[in-house]
Amino acid sequence: MFDGDKVEAIASGFQKWNDSLQKQLAKAPEAKARFETISGLPVNPLYTPADVSGLDYLRDLGFPGQHPFTRGIQTNMYRGRFWTMRQYAGFGSAEDTNRRFRYLLEQGQTGLSVAFDLPTQIGYDSDHPLALGEVGKVGVAIDSVRDLGVLFDRIPLDQVSTSMTINSPASILTAMYLAIAGQDGIGPEQLRGTVQNDILKEYIARGTYIFPIRPAMRIVADIIGFCAKNMPQWNSISISGYHMREAGCTAVQEVAFTVADGITYVETARNAGLGVDEIAPRLSFFFAAHQDFFEEVAKFRAARRIWSRIMKERFQAKNPRSWMLRYHVQTAGCSLTAQQPFLNILRTGYEALSAVLGGCQSLHTNSYPEALALPSEEAVQIALRTQQIIAYETGVTETVDPLAGSYYVEHMTDRIETEVEEYLKRIEQMGGVIPAIETGYIQGEIANSAYEYQKKVETKERIVVGVNQFQIEEPPPEGLLKVRQTVGELQTEKLRILRNERSGGAVRSSLDEIRRVAGSTDNLMPAIIEAVKAEATIGEICDALREVFGEYRGNKSF
Repeated sequence: MFDGDKVEAIASGFQKWNDSLQKQLAKAPEAKARFETISGLPVNPLYTPADVSGLDYLRDLGFPGQHPFTRGIQTNMYRGRFWTMRQYAGFGSAEDTNRRFRYLLEQGQTGLSVAFDLPTQIGYDSDHPLALGEVGKVGVAIDSVRDLGVLFDRIPLDQVSTSMTINSPASILTAMYLAIAGQDGIGPEQLRGTVQNDILKEYIARGTYIFPIRPAMRIVADIIGFCAKNMPQWNSISISGYHMREAGCTAVQEVAFTVADGITYVETARNAGLGVDEIAPRLSFFFAAHQDFFEEVAKFRAARRIWSRIMKERFQAKNPRSWMLRYHVQTAGCSLTAQQPFLNILRTGYEALSAVLGGCQSLHTNSYPEALALPSEEAVQIALRTQQIIAYETGVTETVDPLAGSYYVEHMTDRIETEVEEYLKRIEQMGGVIPAIETGYIQGEIANSAYEYQKKVETKERIVVGVNQFQIEEPPPEGLLKVRQTVGELQTEKLRILRNERSGGAVRSSLDEIRRVAGSTDNLMPAIIEAVKAEATIGEICDALREVFGEYRGNKSF
């Protein structure tokens, strides 16, 4: 048993020692004016029980697998099974990416994560004038259900978990995935994976939107509702802070804006007639793992605790699975440097370790040349081996939440939680996330944080090895992956063949039905599934929806 008086005395002694150390450091000629995390949170030279409110933190610490899940959502975490090891991949044609997928599975990857090219993400076919020069460049080109069938050729969809990073056309790609699985006799109830379907962060940070916010949110709710009833193992949304972090927000802002988006999605689904416990167990999240190791570990722990309390107390969810924040992590792409790119292997390793110690359920590790080009097979193998080394060699998976009780980690967890709650209150006062986006508030906060960070790099207040310090002369890198320039021509030819072979009448009828349903309150998914089966293209389906919903032109008010 702990003696409260003794603990208080020890804490008081630590605090006096800490104050004395601060004064000594301030007098040292090499002392920095202020020590802080990469996000700007102050860092003391020493942390003591006083920094975690004595023993009060034990109340919030709890046990793994129990509310508020500070220590993880599973009782035995990685002693039971490792996180899903994914590599985000996609380039060129469906044939090109299928070869990469099968290679990664052969190397021990346990889940697929699909990167789509820009035309696919914004709902244009590869032969559209705006697609010129972009086909297959930042992901795989998918125009029709035929392409998706080739993409997953010889991959057992009932055995592999698939994540699709797609948002505005998420309903169409989900429909295509269902269609190709059905061709192999695999039912929707057997499919495991995630469709990103997070449209709010597109308006905030990423920009691959198509429709105005409110009709786009209707589509999101339709997907969530359809999957809740038909795809019990499928995550119908991945609420994503990653892209906001890549745009320059802090760790606090990443959690705050992501959780605020999550609240909005739950409210939207509830307003559409769905029960909280009907949808919440299949919500998933997506965060970045950035460079400040302990801040990132604390960020993941705080996010779990915040979401658990919101679901239990605000939304009155009864199912304990509804309280769990399940999330995928990707190491920080913006931390990769074109200079001395092999150093990115180390950066990624440390970031991945913070994700694991933070308790992630799924992880993607970036490849070292990604500041220069899409990764080669050698590069993705190293990235995957990084996860495997953490899992099998470091010993960090042997016990649950090994950093728990660290005064620094617990203090930082509490600090992030407090500051996130302040942001959530501010957004609530504005009327929620959608008004905060429409006024440019969230975008402005991220832009300001990005500016402050860049200033610190340029003044060398924050050192980036190889960029603003420890530079070397280096030859141009060799062996970078290059996407074939003929991919656009090949996709255009595929579209010509498709349009000649399919039933034009069936396509027109299915598109008419999409327009009708879009103008009603019916769920759009069944109509989109029928259009996909009729071999309507992504561009044709999105154009039908554009006719009803219009297009979003962006907010320039910040």
